[in-house]
Amino acid sequence: MSSSSMPPDVARQPIDVAPPAEPQTESAPGPNPFFAKSGLPFELPPFGEIAAEHYAPAFDAGMAQHRAEVDAIIANPEPPTLENTVVALERAGQLLNRTSIVFFNLTGTNSTPALRAIESEYAPKLTAHSDAIRLDPRLFARIDAVHSALQAVPDSTDSVAEDEMLVRRYHLDFVLAGAALDDEGRARLAELNQRLSTLSTAFQQNLLQASEDAVLLLDSAAELDGLSAEAVNTAADAAAARGHAGKFAITLILPSGQPQLKHLRNRDVRRRLFEASTTRASAGDHDNRPLIVEMAHLRADRAALLGFATHADAKVADQTVRTSAAIDEFLGRLVGPAMANADAEAAVLAELAARDGVDLAPWDWAFYSERVRAERYDVDTAALRPYFDLERVLHDGVFFAASQLYGIEMVPRPDLVGYQQDVRVWEVRGADGNPIGLFLGDYFAREGKRGGAWMSNFVDQSFLSESSPVVFNVLNLPRPAAGEHALLELDEVRTLFHEFGHALHGLFSKVTYPRLSGTDVPRDFVEFPSQVNEMWILWPEVLENYARHFDTGEPLARAVIDAIRAAEQWGEGFGTTEYLAATLLDQAWHRIRPGTSISDVAEFEREALRAVGIDHPLIPPRYRSTYFQHIFAGGYSAGYYSYIWSEVLDAETVEWFKENGGLRRENGDVFRDKLLSVGGSVDSMEAFRSVRGRAAEIGPLLRRRGLDRSA
Repeated sequence: MSSSSMPPDVARQPIDVAPPAEPQTESAPGPNPFFAKSGLPFELPPFGEIAAEHYAPAFDAGMAQHRAEVDAIIANPEPPTLENTVVALERAGQLLNRTSIVFFNLTGTNSTPALRAIESEYAPKLTAHSDAIRLDPRLFARIDAVHSALQAVPDSTDSVAEDEMLVRRYHLDFVLAGAALDDEGRARLAELNQRLSTLSTAFQQNLLQASEDAVLLLDSAAELDGLSAEAVNTAADAAAARGHAGKFAITLILPSGQPQLKHLRNRDVRRRLFEASTTRASAGDHDNRPLIVEMAHLRADRAALLGFATHADAKVADQTVRTSAAIDEFLGRLVGPAMANADAEAAVLAELAARDGVDLAPWDWAFYSERVRAERYDVDTAALRPYFDLERVLHDGVFFAASQLYGIEMVPRPDLVGYQQDVRVWEVRGADGNPIGLFLGDYFAREGKRGGAWMSNFVDQSFLSESSPVVFNVLNLPRPAAGEHALLELDEVRTLFHEFGHALHGLFSKVTYPRLSGTDVPRDFVEFPSQVNEMWILWPEVLENYARHFDTGEPLARAVIDAIRAAEQWGEGFGTTEYLAATLLDQAWHRIRPGTSISDVAEFEREALRAVGIDHPLIPPRYRSTYFQHIFAGGYSAGYYSYIWSEVLDAETVEWFKENGGLRRENGDVFRDKLLSVGGSVDSMEAFRSVRGRAAEIGPLLRRRGLDRSA
């Protein structure tokens, strides 16, 4: 998952890192590190110099400076042009952006009570600041004039094409932000946005605390029967870190399904873990239910104010899918086959469970599914872990594949400090030895870090601002006990490759304007390059390079690799169904009309899933509403469909790679030059067609997921 650095429901500020004027404000302390562009390599933020007390004065000064820059653009007596209006906006707001991009990245990775207090205070202020700019009719009049003038000029060069894309992007951003509303409408929109920002911040903070409160505490190692010795030691360390020495703690990852459910033999512990996961933030001091209902209603009101039938319709206006009807048609083709596959899998699992005298329950699914992999396909996922050591997977798998495909070199930079002691820094160099940017890796779970995995940036690539990219990946792997190796599940290996695909999208950017840089593409396109990068996990020369026993160096046996490939479609019924359930739940929340009555969140969920025929009694949605961070605090509202929408493009592109010889530099150069490097400077679907040679077809996706009923 790619992640924006700005607070949810707030438009991302234009990014520019050209030298700013020193802010003039009495409240600013002397050595505030945000008041000057970083002097570190690649403008890496000076994390060691940043303290919590620096944020408020930097935010205040940044907003004041940005407002003054925008006022100067508005007051310019010259007729509006690309340079004096739109490019000037790209150059504005650098102090505010520098502060925001660090702050909101750290609230996700290193949250503290002090940062949460600042976030609660400043998220609404930043929303108000953004609204004051985007809803200023004088500024929009200038953008509108530039937009009208450029629309009348035919494209003649690549530069003009990028210029026009920038203007089109700004114009649409402002229209969707409500710039064309009257005074009363703009005032109401600003009110809605501020409240949504407050609620989104509260949702995120509630979820962080509720997930910590829901950690499953166990009294004895015997209750962890089935887990590896390393996992038991990790649970002991997690309990000790929480003040429960001698006990064992299982921490939660973000989705409903927890990885330990595959291996725990104690059925009651499985049940308790499942229930802890699926009831998070649904009661008590950190109850997200009232926030969800209010957010859904406010988003519906905002959409109506902007002239859209629903929030979902408003959100797709600038996506590749274009209409909600297209989403419905696409998802409708998948629901029936997914449920049929899930039912077939459930029948197999129920038969296995019956041998143990068990009536199959949701907390049993993963456990018996692993039995099927072992008995039917001879795949023991627990036995694979010693072959997936984090360091080897990272260097000899993820980095190796990128080196073979794109010619890059990952050079450790121990002289550069990340934002936390676990964070490592690499300089990324091209095949010619020249530097491309920096990559930071933050892989282990810790208190104060939100769940999930994502990519974000600290600096965007831009020729305008002469800046190179600084990107980072975040995962939440269990921290190994002292002296032990971090051994991964196959799904965690997939996450490493996936998130590095996002990182490559940001690192390879070659555009003029920061607004079009890297992953600044439509939300339903952004997951596509990262999903393509997953194809190298089982690619023979990559797998053989990294899948080696952490202790002996023995390669993973060919027979085991063949068994993994044979078992690839087992579990797709479950996986597709849980994903579609979450996707359609997202759509249900964001298809409500103003005034819709919602009295019970759980009942709303049940009815929403029943209505679309995906209410499988044994398969909960990948995310239930109270911990559906993507849509209530992560920028994916009405957009969770984008993962499988992007997978259509991904499945097509995997076939293109295979048709052209796979892991070859020539293929990497084409994919990098025609798609990864262009960011949002060209139409996303045109970029795809320039690689594939035609529009995408759904067939490869259906075959991959076992949904092609004609096969």
